[in-house]
Amino acid sequence: MYSFKDDYSELGHEKLLNDLLKLSKKQMDGYGLDSVTKEAQELIKKRFALGGADVHFISGGTQTNMILCNCALSPVEAAIAADTGHICVHECGTVEHNGNKILTAPNKDGKLSPSDIEMICNTHTDEHMVFPKLVYVSHATEKGTLYSKQELKKLFDVCKKFNLYFYIDGARLGTALASESADIKPQDMAQLCDAFYIGGTKNGSPLGEALCIINEKLKERFRYYLKQHGALLAKGALIGSCFKTLFTDDFYFELARYSNKTARKIAEAFIDKGYKLSCGSKANMIFPILPNEKIAELQKSFKFHIWEKIDDNNTVIRLVCGWATIEEEADKFIAML
Repeated sequence: MYSFKDDYSELGHEKLLNDLLKLSKKQMDGYGLDSVTKEAQELIKKRFALGGADVHFISGGTQTNMILCNCALSPVEAAIAADTGHICVHECGTVEHNGNKILTAPNKDGKLSPSDIEMICNTHTDEHMVFPKLVYVSHATEKGTLYSKQELKKLFDVCKKFNLYFYIDGARLGTALASESADIKPQDMAQLCDAFYIGGTKNGSPLGEALCIINEKLKERFRYYLKQHGALLAKGALIGSCFKTLFTDDFYFELARYSNKTARKIAEAFIDKGYKLSCGSKANMIFPILPNEKIAELQKSFKFHIWEKIDDNNTVIRLVCGWATIEEEADKFIAML
């Protein structure tokens, strides 16, 4: 039974795994201080025009979000996010476990708006409430939608107005930036936020995310936070090597473009067959509305997420294509529509 549940079911692209094998007996400095990791950091800095930003490699997205928020927030401060935000729904309360509240606003196709931030800041006005200090968004969003460059700029502007950090979760940043609908380039990212991360786990890497910190205030003693949270890996070259391969010859975006291409093929097939999509996903996720009978038929051959009930007869499902999606399996799925 073939799975369209996510973009990280496969262990990792063989190119990355082969490059890791080449390092299997090489002695290297630990804790991300090795030459391979430094090469990866420089490749990312060049591709994203990061200048003096710091780049840290962390094993997964939940850990990355948790540590960045813990670094940025004092115990009386809070994060702002859309109610669909990954830190709100899919991270088992890690931010709250650190002692910081998340203030949510209703999402609009997965997005947060400047007016949401304004409203929350203007209603948290004294010491009887938590103090908003960080805004969290993901790009692409949990609904596969994309922020435009202007939308992110407006969010960053309102963050500056209220002296908030602006942080972008980039678990699927590759597919967001590689989308045909994107007007944001990699080199724009450093001008649009205080920190963001580049997702590797969902784009061909066995593990790892690259956290890019632009704001000087967030850089201070960050490796201490990594160590305290068990994220300063002794064998840091494991992730460094993966990102070196991903950002050599733009392989990272080659994989992301394939993910998007396959997803668009399936999305267009749904539309051609007369089905509706529940939201305007522009990355590698698809959210079609299907009759329950059709879902039961598809489940005999394919795995996917049941996402949202529409009514007694219709349901939204989520399909995700990735760097390793087999095109023949996508064709088989389409044929069953």
